[in-house]
Formats: sequence, structure tokens, C-alpha cells
Amino acid sequence: MSKVMAVANQKGGVGKTTTAVNCSAALALQGRRVLVVDTDPQGNTTSGLGIDKKKAQLSVYDVLINGANIKEAVQATQIEGLFAVPSAIKLAGAEVEMVHMEKREYVIKEALDAVRGEYDYILMDCPPSLGLLTVNALTAADTVIVPIQCEYYALEGVTQLVDTIRLVKKHLNTGLEIEGVLLTMFDPRTRLSVQVVDEVKAFFRHKVFSSLVPRNVRLGEAPSFGKPIMLYDPQCAGARAYEYLAEEIIQNNEEAS
Repeated sequence: MSKVMAVANQKGGVGKTTTAVNCSAALALQGRRVLVVDTDPQGNTTSGLGIDKKKAQLSVYDVLINGANIKEAVQATQIEGLFAVPSAIKLAGAEVEMVHMEKREYVIKEALDAVRGEYDYILMDCPPSLGLLTVNALTAADTVIVPIQCEYYALEGVTQLVDTIRLVKKHLNTGLEIEGVLLTMFDPRTRLSVQVVDEVKAFFRHKVFSSLVPRNVRLGEAPSFGKPIMLYDPQCAGARAYEYLAEEIIQNNEEAS
């Protein structure tokens, strides 16, 4: 049975997509079978994995709205053992279409139930909002990875996300937990980065990952080539950070089991 993790933070620009792409790639390169579900209408995780959104015959939209079998929407990526369900621009209107659905918060969960036994890890990249798509992902997830950037106002809005997780846990998914908080865009040369790390650790305590993702030019370049950082520049600091994160996730989950 796979571990399902949502990568969520309603604040944009914190590294959700970068984390979904590169954490999943690192897990696959460490011998795990991984599925990425791109629930963000922008589809940046899809293109970051080298998948052409325009050529995808089936997408998350078709699974959620048209009842397509998720197995038929899965595509292989450039990395062995790493698969993805692509997003499409049509997904932008999905929340409106889902409003009148019966059990609308459980659509993604019911779709994933059909493939949970086929993967070690399933990661979902969530939109930068707390709308119905994100609630669906949280309802389907076992845990949440929360990326937070090491910049001013880092914790702004995080309380709202924590409240949403708490509400989903109370009403929709009693087993939901925070997998960990991931600090991104870390620059050890600045006092601000160090202060943010201290603030986040004080707020989340033992839920903060030991891995720190640095501010790294190569991480920013990789998506334009449609490659995870491990394929674009496996020796850079960003690649090493996501390798450490994958190792940390694997170790935490193997110890828990």
C-alpha cells in the first residue's frame, strides 16, 4: 500500500512544484515506484517532468470530471519508476463543475484507491489556494508536505493552512497528518534565512525536515528543460538537498512501519 502525500501551501512561490517534481524523482532514483498527480491547473509539475500538456490524451481533469480511469491517464517519465498524471488548463474550471457533485471532496481519493497498491509513494502537487482541488488532495492524502520559503512573511498564511488541515482531519480524513515542513530558498549567508529557520522550528517543532533546500540557480533552470534537477545537474546543491529529503522520507516511513 502506497504512502500518499500532498504538497501544499496556499501561498505561491514557496517551492511546491519544485518539491513535487524533485522529491518524486529522488524517491524513484532510490528504487521506489512513484506516481505524481498534478492537481494544479498551471500544470508546471507536468512540464517539469518533461510531459507535453498539449499532447496528453487524458489528464487529471478527465479523471475528476469525466470519470476516466486514472490508470489510463498515467504517463511514464524520463526516470524509471516515476510516473505522472498530467494537468491541463481545463482543470481551472473544475472546481466550479465539482460543486454539485455528490461526495465532491472525495473524488481524488476514490480515483487513487484504484492505484494505491501499484506505487510506493504518490505525491500530489496542489494549487496555490485552499479551494476544492486542494481539499480533495488533503482528503486523499495520508500526510502533507508543507514547503515554506526562507524569506520575509514566511509564516504568513501558514496558520490558515494548518487550520484547513485540522478541519479536513476533523470532517473528511481523520488520519491526515503533516509529513513535514520543508524549508526552501535557504541562504546560510543571510541572517534572515537563519531567523526564519528558527521561527519555523519554534512553530512546528519536530515536524520540520532536517533537509534544507538552498537558493540554487540550477533548480530554477531545470524546469525550462523539462527535467528534474537530478537529470539536469545531479551534482548541484539543489539535487543533493532533494536526495537528502527523499532519504529522510524513506527512513521516517520505514521506521514508522
